Amino acid sequence: MPYKVPKILSIVMTKNLVLLLISAVTLSWAQTKNSAVTTDDYLDILRNNLSGEQAYETTAFIEQFWRVVGNEGFNKSIQKVAESLKAAGYVLEENASKTDRFTYRLEKRPLQHPTWEIVDANVTLIGENNPLLSYTSNRNMVYLNSISTPSNGTTAEVIYVKDINDLQSISVKGKIIFTETQATEIYKEGVLKKGALGMVTYDNPDYLNPEKNVNSIQFRSLKFDPKNTWGIALSYRAKERLKAALEKGKVYAKVNISSKIYPSEELTLVADIKGSEMPEERLVFSAHIQEPGANDNASGVGAQLEMATVAAKLIRNESIDAQRTMTFIWGDEIISTKRYLQENEKRAKGIKWGLSLDMVGENTAITGGSFLIEKMPDPSAIWTRGKDKHTEWGGNLLTMEDMKPHYLNDYMIHNFLKQGKVAHWEVNTNPYEGGSDHTPFLDNNIPGLLFWHFTDQFYHTDNDRLDKVSQETLKNVSIAALASALTLVNGDSYSAMDIVKIVRDAATNRLSEEFLLSEKSIKAGNLLESEIDIIKAWEDWYLKAIASTTDLASPENTVILDKAILEAQATIESQSKMFVAELEK
Repeated sequence: MPYKVPKILSIVMTKNLVLLLISAVTLSWAQTKNSAVTTDDYLDILRNNLSGEQAYETTAFIEQFWRVVGNEGFNKSIQKVAESLKAAGYVLEENASKTDRFTYRLEKRPLQHPTWEIVDANVTLIGENNPLLSYTSNRNMVYLNSISTPSNGTTAEVIYVKDINDLQSISVKGKIIFTETQATEIYKEGVLKKGALGMVTYDNPDYLNPEKNVNSIQFRSLKFDPKNTWGIALSYRAKERLKAALEKGKVYAKVNISSKIYPSEELTLVADIKGSEMPEERLVFSAHIQEPGANDNASGVGAQLEMATVAAKLIRNESIDAQRTMTFIWGDEIISTKRYLQENEKRAKGIKWGLSLDMVGENTAITGGSFLIEKMPDPSAIWTRGKDKHTEWGGNLLTMEDMKPHYLNDYMIHNFLKQGKVAHWEVNTNPYEGGSDHTPFLDNNIPGLLFWHFTDQFYHTDNDRLDKVSQETLKNVSIAALASALTLVNGDSYSAMDIVKIVRDAATNRLSEEFLLSEKSIKAGNLLESEIDIIKAWEDWYLKAIASTTDLASPENTVILDKAILEAQATIESQSKMFVAELEK
């Protein structure tokens, strides 16, 4: 009887054949011209020119303000960035000549509703000497859009409301509602309709470790309404004190709030480095200014500024170039980016990539979690398994119709891992979840990614301050993001061929991982057909991602890129076919 090769050895032998095919393809590419300037070249240049110092100093300036669109802190942050751009050689667009490559403009628009800012606040339980909360130590304690109390404060009984149904039987008129759930609905019903003076709430999620970070408060907001009164958010410690007092009997509290609500305008700052060869094509970076934290998102604002400054300096001294345009947007999260994509159809057609910088400066030894690249929708957002994990932010289950096959995912991951290896810096990924400035790009069918950190035990809390920010992290993110961007804006057919290799290798690794996961799944009793669907979904995604590299093709060099694409696709198809056959045995 002929000797039967064991299954695992057979797979290894087949994998070796795939590796031989890959080697042959690599050899054929090696005989063609390589890209004149590679991502490695840009990484080396930037490591010697980008320190993270300006990013950190900018973060330090901005994080001192409680920022919401139109208020003093937001506007001072915008002006700080504009002044820094001017100092770096950017020219105000209205004063620029046709030869000026570095320009910026400050866009002003009326706000539909007044802006808001907090001045001071405190809450004291009657009969106790120490305040329950004070703005000096809990700057997130007052709900955004809360009005001021009378100058001598408001004193009233505190009534515990378990849920919305309690409001049908409990009289809250002239009292202060305390609740731990459904705050928005309880405010509408209990305050706006039934006459409560205001509300006090607690709702810190578990990932904030509230029993450890007992004084943390996540910022909360009321929807703007001329009839608004106020809301107070509690820390874990304050909540426990209030509940303990209520257990003893009636509780009265005195609330003092001083806030400003006034008409203002929305400011958006846009800077451009005009492309030297293809200025109508562009890569867009976006960082939002609103939100009151240091990491969220003063860090993104600072990192983006240093990237814009360093890029201009290096282009001016001819160390590098940007053949396509690079644009940097600072403004209101999602809104400013979405408007930039929609207000000028001709400009929007030339946007090839969008990158969002949000919470990019964390000292993870303090905050927890990791730096993450949130991928464009790929099958991991449908079948989240193996090394793929959603964050505590969470994501909706996607479908095959939601997929966005493109090389940007694996190309960026590849480059950030390179910087991570050199800097001993952890880089991870998560499936698509949405919720930041990358979503408008994707909604407009423009490849877009998010750079961020999660889980963060200080996320959206008043403990998100400068001591949680790392200049080293700001440097690493900025170097990897800018080196990748420079490669793309200068990309050609040879750059595309380099990317084809990166994506092909990522595809073969992914298919191997998915095969092993599917094999285990079938042994556990799951349907073969479902597992084959997963393998085929990844095959389809990567075949299209490889094909998307044609957007970098030089007109005179399309043939060699087409050949590279076909060879890489053949490798992916062969591996997928092999794994499906193995699963069907």
